Amino acid sequence: MERRQYHREMQSIIQQIPPGKVPRLLLHSCCGPCSTAVLEQLVPYFEIVLFFYNPNIAPEEEFYRRLETQKQVLDKIQTPHGITLAAPPYSMEPFWQAVKGAEHTPEMGERCEKCIAQRMQEAAAMADLQNCDYFTTTLSVSPHKNSRYINQCGEKLAESSIAAYLPSDFKKGGGYARSVALSAEYELYRQDYCGCPMSEQEAEERRKKRSENNV
Repeated sequence: MERRQYHREMQSIIQQIPPGKVPRLLLHSCCGPCSTAVLEQLVPYFEIVLFFYNPNIAPEEEFYRRLETQKQVLDKIQTPHGITLAAPPYSMEPFWQAVKGAEHTPEMGERCEKCIAQRMQEAAAMADLQNCDYFTTTLSVSPHKNSRYINQCGEKLAESSIAAYLPSDFKKGGGYARSVALSAEYELYRQDYCGCPMSEQEAEERRKKRSENNV
């Protein structure tokens, strides 16, 4: 079975937007650095509601540091159609409910899939609430995230949503490298773990191994 090219599918949808029409897009953002290159690709074509919804992030201070970084990105991005930031108050309860029973599964496994699915479910609901034509997420810009799974989640949610799902694989076409370059240009804080306490612990173990190898 031929592997789908989600990035090409997105480009095809964009090319079919009628001249003069500016669709409204709900873009779920996992963090400011990941959103840089994604926004750069999308702002010429869409009015964007940027949904910073990440109940997985711990501790609380880290959540607000990342939110401030997201705002820093929005101060840098030039857009002809406008960007509205939607950022619900901090609470980890939705995350813990979503990953219950899978808390200690490995990163990129069941825990991460449940976390991604929960955030995308909220993104689809917010897209309808905000009267958006489409919804999508920045998550696929990361080389550590499964783009196929992300797109399957989005397409399944679109079956019961008013908003259509915009397929994407934002790491393609140099998207991830561009996000790294823009983060450096904007002098952004770039976290070294996904967000949850378990991923932070896994990141700490990686740091220790690097330190031991450098001795």
